[in-house]
Amino acid sequence: MMRQLYVFERPHRFIAGTVGTPGERTFYLQAVDGPRVVSVSLEKQQVVVLADRLEQLLDEIVARTGTALPASDTDTEALSQPIDEEFRVAAMGLAWDGDAGLIVIEAQAPADEPEIAEETLLEDVEDGPDALRVLLEPRRARAFIERARRLVSAGRPPCPLCGQPLGSGGHVCARLNGYRRGMPLNPAE
Repeated sequence: MMRQLYVFERPHRFIAGTVGTPGERTFYLQAVDGPRVVSVSLEKQQVVVLADRLEQLLDEIVARTGTALPASDTDTEALSQPIDEEFRVAAMGLAWDGDAGLIVIEAQAPADEPEIAEETLLEDVEDGPDALRVLLEPRRARAFIERARRLVSAGRPPCPLCGQPLGSGGHVCARLNGYRRGMPLNPAE
């Protein structure tokens, strides 16, 4: 299948954002450069993993080069409109382009076969799943990490017993064998 590769080199914006209320949010990665806007949806946990892996990569770069990589100003604006989902992210890859001094982030659509995903991730090939590839300066990557962490922590608070997100009406906690706080033990009460 012919691959659609959305490439952004040093975009004006590369952010994680959400649409919806906590508990019903849809997470997006969005790259913006001039009038060009590409949005891809992903899971909250994928945002967490991307931020963690970016931080590990940046820390390794600092350790190897001895160069400080502070964050640029963090983008606090909402996602750019319109938010038209190009695809749902199935796989992500990170790389360091030492010659250009840029971090390469690629988010890829689902592949028909796992081998195809592995062969095409971070590669310039004509066939394969669609992908969003962004090349960022390290300082912009640090700003992405800060925003992503704030975004994730702005969700529903975790249950102090099981760690699962609490809804406005509580939740059925596995640690309490299904008993809900505020609910009578006997439904007839």
